[in-house]
Amino acid sequence: MIRIFLPREEAVGIVKISDDLHEEIRQASSAMSRSINAQAEFWIKIGALAELNPELAYNDIVKKLLLTELNSIKGLIDG
Repeated sequence: MIRIFLPREEAVGIVKISDDLHEEIRQASSAMSRSINAQAEFWIKIGALAELNPELAYNDIVKKLLLTELNSIKGLIDG
């Protein structure tokens, strides 16, 4: 069983990245209709989960993230 833990705390901080990486994030955020911060956060989550679960493919990681989010929403609705 693969466990996915994603903290829901909102944290503010500064992460120093190269200009080239920032440009890649900007372009990806535009293509995916996300803010630059949301795109960077998405890539960080995917990268962290890929390192923690090297046996999973990208599609499996995204599917697990979606299921985790759906279960959280369902739990809120069901009370």
